[in-house]
Amino acid sequence: MLERYSSRLIDLAEGFLNKHLKNAKSYDRLAGYFSSSILEIAGEAIESIEGVARVVCNSEVESKDVLVAKLAKQKLVREWFKSKPELKAEQFPERFKKLYELLKSGKLQVRVVPNDLYGLVHGKAGVINLSDGRKIAFVGSVNETLPAWKGNYEILWADDSIESVEWVQNEFDFFWNNPYACELCDLIIENIGRLAERNIVNIEEWKKEPDPASPVIEAPVYREGFGLWNHQKYFVKMVFEEHCKDGARYILADEVGLGKTAQLGMIAQLTALYGDKPVLIIVPKTLLWQWQDELKTIFDIPSAVWDGKRWIVETGQEYRAQANGIPPILQCPRRIGIISQGLITSNSDIVKPLLDLEYECVIVDEAHRARRQNLNKPAEKPEPNNLMKFLLELSQKTKTMILATATPIQLHPIEGWDLLYILAQGSQKVLGDAFSLWQLRPLEGIDYVRGEKEISSKAYYWSWIRNPLPPSSENPFTIGKLRRSLGMGDDEYVSYDDYDALLPSQQDIVDELIEENFMEKYNPFIRHIVKRKRSTLENTIDPETGEPYLKKIDVVLFGEGDDEGLVLSAPLKKAYEYAEEFTNLLRQKTGAKGFYKTLLLRRMGSSMQAGLNTAKAIYEKRAIVKDDFSEEDEDDEMPDRISITGRDELFCLEEIIDLLEYNKDKDPKLNKILHILNDMGWLERGCIIFSEYFDTAWTIAQKLSSAMPDKNIAIYAGGDKSGIIKNGFYSKVERDEIKELVLDGKIKLMIGTDAAAEGLNLQTLGALINVDLPWNPIRLEQRQGRIKRIGQQFDKVYVYNLRYKDSIEDKIHAVLSGRIKATYDMIGSLPEIIKDEWMEIVKTVEILNSEHPFDIKYKEHVEKVDWESCKRILDNEQRKEWLCRGWK
Repeated sequence: MLERYSSRLIDLAEGFLNKHLKNAKSYDRLAGYFSSSILEIAGEAIESIEGVARVVCNSEVESKDVLVAKLAKQKLVREWFKSKPELKAEQFPERFKKLYELLKSGKLQVRVVPNDLYGLVHGKAGVINLSDGRKIAFVGSVNETLPAWKGNYEILWADDSIESVEWVQNEFDFFWNNPYACELCDLIIENIGRLAERNIVNIEEWKKEPDPASPVIEAPVYREGFGLWNHQKYFVKMVFEEHCKDGARYILADEVGLGKTAQLGMIAQLTALYGDKPVLIIVPKTLLWQWQDELKTIFDIPSAVWDGKRWIVETGQEYRAQANGIPPILQCPRRIGIISQGLITSNSDIVKPLLDLEYECVIVDEAHRARRQNLNKPAEKPEPNNLMKFLLELSQKTKTMILATATPIQLHPIEGWDLLYILAQGSQKVLGDAFSLWQLRPLEGIDYVRGEKEISSKAYYWSWIRNPLPPSSENPFTIGKLRRSLGMGDDEYVSYDDYDALLPSQQDIVDELIEENFMEKYNPFIRHIVKRKRSTLENTIDPETGEPYLKKIDVVLFGEGDDEGLVLSAPLKKAYEYAEEFTNLLRQKTGAKGFYKTLLLRRMGSSMQAGLNTAKAIYEKRAIVKDDFSEEDEDDEMPDRISITGRDELFCLEEIIDLLEYNKDKDPKLNKILHILNDMGWLERGCIIFSEYFDTAWTIAQKLSSAMPDKNIAIYAGGDKSGIIKNGFYSKVERDEIKELVLDGKIKLMIGTDAAAEGLNLQTLGALINVDLPWNPIRLEQRQGRIKRIGQQFDKVYVYNLRYKDSIEDKIHAVLSGRIKATYDMIGSLPEIIKDEWMEIVKTVEILNSEHPFDIKYKEHVEKVDWESCKRILDNEQRKEWLCRGWK
């Protein structure tokens, strides 16, 4: 029988919904929009249902996202957090608790339908299977919310006829069983349960029982649906627990693409919140603003960057130092201050006052730049460069110090010892005291660690074990027992007893440690260098999920053949030859080193337009001015400029300019990119094109926009150069907006520079084109890491490496392609920069090529760290207010 209901005449919630739901057998609902507020009026009725209540509602997830479960879940989570559920949970905690119980038990099931599939699911209808076996269908304007059933003006028609029930049921079944319908993911369900019991604590309460999850669980990294990898949480938890005791000292040497910056950012925040002293982050100058940007966008962490003259806070505002006698660099307006390594390597007086402060934590990114200058004489006492010298002194001033680098050892194992030696200045736990054999005989220790030599006697072996004696946590059954027997406190790391002076029971434990191969398992290198490889995480099963910690994503390389270098036309080839001649003349006449020596060749190897712009800049100023060119491998200890006045050099530049002015549009890379995108189908997969230089990126963007005028092409670069170009017209767009458009699938083609790529997540794109080949192999890995990420929709990502035939890049590629993997396996990491001498030195480096103890250690120690269920939340306003306090 057909019945008509109007909220003007009847309470729809009581007069219809609860009346029919009470003890019903099941409930199927096309809701359009669903809200937990429905439980305010129908919670008990839904609980009383014998079977299941099933709800279909709208979502911003797109149909193509559903093909990749992780991507769909990520978008659902982002949509969930956009609604600011924590605010509703504060108002209605019981409602959230009830919703969680219903969802967790399966009594209430929710599926969402992508809006792009059938448009907005605006039809609102349902079928209730009544307790007496009858069924009733209804349609109307009512969605599944409290205001709809109890507050708004709504109308509803109900009918128990077989035809009406079948009609509505068929409509429901179509959407419920649709292959594109997504179940509400576990992460959202668990978040609902967490919010139901959410407890906000102030910073003083948090400090009494500090935990790493409370300040981060509602940060943007979770709200955007990314979350944190297990190995990231593991390291942060380990460091923070040690910081709360006597401080932590580690080298973070994870492979590229495993989220190093995120780990360091969390450590910076946690130590800043826990203590009263400053936190200092030291990074290469090209990464200064990226660091500040990532702290803000990933974790909502305020920070200040020293730009060489003043502090700039995360909002972009300048902080004006007070005239109070305190050096401006010590007047940091945030708990976390970020400075450039360049100020230190150039031996600037500006940074010297930093050595007068005591720090809660010091973090150094790209720490391998702190090195000895006499690497070719590893047996001699280190002659530290300016950065290493500064860090050796700074280490004594901080409770915790983290040195981050993917390449702790580049050419010789002594480089790893040098980094440990920096850490050791502030703590005996690393290399013991000044009389430790690890400090006095580092090369001998390295030979023992590598298994090149064996220790002759137990007494001598004990001399290496006891100073420093590892903490009990390394092995509670042997090391812990020995420590207790020796009466050593947790903060003591040196035993002064000789082997013969030990009790027989103590000698037995030492003998057991020797049998266990102490030098392999517990040496300072393995204890203080944390190195996780992607392959280890891909091949290690998480016992809780039965799946690998990281999904394996294969990389398919293109352009690797010896004959795949792009042939230059005669004029372009001639221009390149003049660039080679200019480079040789520069080296011979001026003794130019580092990036000065190869600047023109590298930029011409990127694109002819970049080569033309560089040649013009040098020719016009009759000099190479360092500030005109931002180089990743630029050595800050180089002079600010090199004059170019020689007649021969200027002639080369003139010829290059003339040849390229008339032939730059014939650059074969431009046509090759169009072929890859269109003919090979990479545009359909979504593609990021990388270059080291903005000149190249801009040229490619213009060329592609001309060839594909209907496409939105994003340019992602440093400073204010990011934007979107369409049909030749360029408009500035913020980088955050570009990232959002790419993640939402609204932009399929992006051109980016290396300077802006750190931390960029582009798992919606399945292909990458390297327009140029950086001489830093790690940079190639970082580029791949932009698309080889959690949530990547393809099992294989495509990478195309472009290079000119017979160019210097072609020659380097030929060497690298045959040697990179073997070298990587040998030393576990790659040199940051390919230098002239590297290829020769690396041939003589002898390092074991087997499963490394690092792999064994971290395969066994990466355990499940549950932050996602954290109900104790640090008050966000207090957190930010605390971090916005300046240095004292």
